[in-house]
Amino acid sequence: MKHIFNKGKDLTKPTLLLLHGTGGNELDLLPLAGMIDDEASILSVRGNVLENGMPRFFRRLAEGVFDEEDLIFRTKELHEFLDEAAEKYDFDRDNLFAIGYSNGANIAASLLFHYQHALKGAILHHPMVPRKGMELPNLSGKSVFIAAGTNDPICSPLESKELESLLKSAYANVEIHWENRGHQLTREEVDAAAQWYRHLLTINEKKNDFGG
Repeated sequence: MKHIFNKGKDLTKPTLLLLHGTGGNELDLLPLAGMIDDEASILSVRGNVLENGMPRFFRRLAEGVFDEEDLIFRTKELHEFLDEAAEKYDFDRDNLFAIGYSNGANIAASLLFHYQHALKGAILHHPMVPRKGMELPNLSGKSVFIAAGTNDPICSPLESKELESLLKSAYANVEIHWENRGHQLTREEVDAAAQWYRHLLTINEKKNDFGG
């Protein structure tokens, strides 16, 4: 998969996996990663699917209607790529934290739905429920931040709440942040995500100081 890897200043921190929205590429979320954690290593990936010339991570049949077969295949493809990238770039495969927007958030959520150990956590900007009616793996110890818009025409508030509920029922630690906006990625929600992420690292550091 086409990607960028930038080695960070602090290798004890999670490697940030960046997953762009429809029509984006591996450069899109680099500034956002800097706002979340400017010391972390970055693995930014471009989706392998094209829709009218626009990169995506999996096909869809219509707006908000996923091609489920392709979603499963592309999720597996990304999961295997992450294993290979961890070996190639020598980062901790168990300390990978996804930051995704829209289509990228959906594939990140799909990783959580399908693979228990794919991610340590995720920041999901305007995600949908990737698959309905499936049993999730045990996600205890995983932390997920969902940024949602109360007026989002693509991802309704009900969809955001359903995703929160499904992840919580799989024992993930989930926080949902609401903006009175649409589907766009806002500075306010990125700031909220950064604050949540830093608090999470602080908690984990304290746990490690006291022997877990």
